[in-house]
Amino acid sequence: MKTVYTCFCTDVIHDGHLNIINHMKKYGRVIVGCLSDKEMIRCTKFPITSEQERMALYQDLDGVDQVVLQDDMLYNDVIEKIHPDYVVHGDNWKVGAEKSIRDHVESMIALYGGQIIDVPYTYSESVKKVDQRLKEKLSMPEYRRKRLRQLIEMTPVVKVMEAHSGLTGLIVEKTVVDGNNGKLDQFDGMWVSSLCDSTDKGKPDIELVDMTSRLRTIDDIMEVTTKPIILDGDTGGLTEHFVYNVRTLERMGVSAVIIEDKTGLKKNSLFGTEVVQTQDSIENFSAKIAAGKKAQLSDDFMIIARIESLILERGMEDALERAFAFSAAGADGIMIHSRKKNPAEIFEFCHKFREEDKKTPIVVVPTSFNQVTEEELASRGVNIVIYANQLMRAAFPVMQKTAEDILKAHRAKEVDGKLMPFKDIIRLIDEL
Repeated sequence: MKTVYTCFCTDVIHDGHLNIINHMKKYGRVIVGCLSDKEMIRCTKFPITSEQERMALYQDLDGVDQVVLQDDMLYNDVIEKIHPDYVVHGDNWKVGAEKSIRDHVESMIALYGGQIIDVPYTYSESVKKVDQRLKEKLSMPEYRRKRLRQLIEMTPVVKVMEAHSGLTGLIVEKTVVDGNNGKLDQFDGMWVSSLCDSTDKGKPDIELVDMTSRLRTIDDIMEVTTKPIILDGDTGGLTEHFVYNVRTLERMGVSAVIIEDKTGLKKNSLFGTEVVQTQDSIENFSAKIAAGKKAQLSDDFMIIARIESLILERGMEDALERAFAFSAAGADGIMIHSRKKNPAEIFEFCHKFREEDKKTPIVVVPTSFNQVTEEELASRGVNIVIYANQLMRAAFPVMQKTAEDILKAHRAKEVDGKLMPFKDIIRLIDEL
C-alpha cells in the first residue's frame, strides 16, 4: 500500500485540514506529521498547545493511520525515514516564502519517484473564523505575556526587532524569509524602544514621553499583533512608580521590561561618557528590582536589568559585580550594553558571567558591534538579541529624500517609482 504524507502545524482543525485528509485517503495509507515546536516558531505562528497535544489531536482524525513528529521544516527527517510516495499540501505553498520548502521536498522525493499533490487551499467563512480565533487567542494577555519565557527555553536565541507603531508591529509580525539554509525564519518578538518612541513623536530621548503615552504605543501594537513585547523602561523611574508600572504592563500582556542602572535625567547610552550620566548604586537598583518582582502577580512577567558599566567605562569587574547582585535581587535577565564596534568586551562579560551563572538569560543589543551573527552570540551564552532601532533608522532617510525630491520637482512623479504601492500596505493590514 502506498504511503501518503502531510505535515500539520495547527492547534485547531478546520475544514481545510479535513479536506487534505480526504484527498490523502484516495491515494493510500495516511501519515500526518506534527511540526515540532522549535521548527513551528521559525516559520509559522507560535503554538498554543504542546507537540504531544497536537499529535493526539491529529491522531483522533478520521482516516489518519499514523502520526509522527516532524522535527525539520524542510521534511528531511520524515522523507529519509518514511519515503512517502505522495506528499500532500495546500497549494498556498506554491508561492511566497514557503515555495522554497516545496521545491526542496519535490527535489528529494523525485529521487525515488515520489510526487507532490497540491490541494486547492480552502477559503471559507468557517476557516477564516477559526484562523481569526487562533490569532485572537495568541494576542490575549495571558498567552502573549508568557511567550518570551517559552521562547528562551525553545530556541537557541530569541530575535527581537523594534516596533514603534501598529504598522511597524505588523512588519515585525508578518515578515518571513527564506534563510540561507533553505529554511524559513522570522522575528520572535518586538522591542518598544524609548528612543524610537520619542523620535517618532519628534521629542528628545530624555524620558520626556511619559508612561501613559508609551502605553498607548504598546496598545496600538498589541491590537494588530500576537508576538511578545519587551518594553524599554529607561531607568524605571522612582521605585514607587516602577511598582505600579510593573502591574500595568503585566496586566496588558507585556512579556518583559528592561530597566537601566542609572539615575537622574536620562541620557541616551550612545553618548557614553560624552555627557554626564550617573549610575545608580548597586543597593538602590537591587531594591528597585526586588520591589518590582514583589509587585507582580504572575510568574510570567520578566524584569531585566540593564548594566551601563561598560558604556560608562567603569570596567568589567563593576559590570560583573552588578550582574550577580541584580540577579540575586530577582532580575529575570541581564542586559549588558556596549557602544564599541568590537564585541570583545561583550564576549568577555558573557564568558565570565556564564562561568558562575549558567541559567540567567543574557540580553544584548548589537547596534555598534553589528558584524556579529546571532549564532556567534548564542554560542557565547546570549539568549536574546534585540535590534533596537533599525526600522526607525531605515524609515527616516527615505522619507527625508522623498520630501526633498518632491520639493525639487514640484510634483510627485519623480518619486513614485521608489514608493511601495499603497494597495500593498493595505493588504498587509487587511490580512490581519
